[in-house]
Amino acid sequence: MPLTPLDIHNKEFTRGFRGYDEDEVNEFLEQVIKDYEMVNRDKKALKEKVEQMNERLGHFNNIETTLNKSILVAQETAEEVKSNASKESKLIIKEAEKNADRIINEALQKSHRIAIEVEELKKQSKVFRTRLRMLVEAQLDMIDTDDWDHLFDTELDDKTNVKKEMVENKS
Repeated sequence: MPLTPLDIHNKEFTRGFRGYDEDEVNEFLEQVIKDYEMVNRDKKALKEKVEQMNERLGHFNNIETTLNKSILVAQETAEEVKSNASKESKLIIKEAEKNADRIINEALQKSHRIAIEVEELKKQSKVFRTRLRMLVEAQLDMIDTDDWDHLFDTELDDKTNVKKEMVENKS
């Protein structure tokens, strides 16, 4: 067990014949006591400072551990967000491709229907043109017939004759 300043102070030396000068020894012991007390105070202060530093070190170690965990969580979250964004973009692309295919198919079907309608309209216009031609030719044939000539030969004097001839021509 180390000496305390009190142990040094209370130390009694036996006296011998031609021993040391008592005042000189006491003065030296007083100086040793003061130095020893100062060393003990410094030691106690340094111990307290070491404890404080150890507490701070523990606090900073906790902060470091927390930061490392936070960094790991942030990295995992970033990877998860990146993965989700990738999945979502793939789904959006697939949906867009489906919509594009649907739109293209609808447009092809519509263009096919329109092409069929155009062909049908062409056929109908040919039929109409043929019928119109036949009607116009029939009308021209009617105009070219001699049936019209006898109308010019009839006189308009007698109203009854005109009516009679018109009735005969109708039948």
